[in-house]
Amino acid sequence: MKIAQLLVLGWISLLSLGANAQWQWIDKDNKKVFSDKAPPPEVPEKNILRRPGAPSSRPNFSPAPAAEADAAATAAAAAPAAPGGAKPTGVDKELEEKTRKAEEAEKAKKAAEAQKVAQARAENCTRARQAKATFDSGIRVARVNAQGEREILDDKARASEQERLQSVISADCK
Repeated sequence: MKIAQLLVLGWISLLSLGANAQWQWIDKDNKKVFSDKAPPPEVPEKNILRRPGAPSSRPNFSPAPAAEADAAATAAAAAPAAPGGAKPTGVDKELEEKTRKAEEAEKAKKAAEAQKVAQARAENCTRARQAKATFDSGIRVARVNAQGEREILDDKARASEQERLQSVISADCK
């Protein structure tokens, strides 16, 4: 009997852990809201009364304290002014370099892709012209059907294939 009571007590204490993962905030109508999800972004930080034990997943957009703002203004005023604007820091140069390299890599990738497409079009053009020359020569042309049998193209199939080849030539041979 004592083990059963301990198990029930343990189970009840485990169920209460879910209550610790509750958010509590005051909404725009000044009502307390309890939820297992974070409050919407329009709820100010001062209205959040309770959050789960884990750090908040909401970004903190609160303004910097006055002391930090004064220190930043003093540091900016003490730095020598470069002609033509503010002098970028080393971090900005690194960021600019990374951005430039990423843009160059993207351009190179696009150029390589365009070259592949152009090469495929040129190859399609050459094949289509060769096939068109074969069909225009008037010789008999055969193809293999779905059953694996060889069949000679009649005039209708020959004409439709010539039209298809002409459309490929029109599209790829520019």
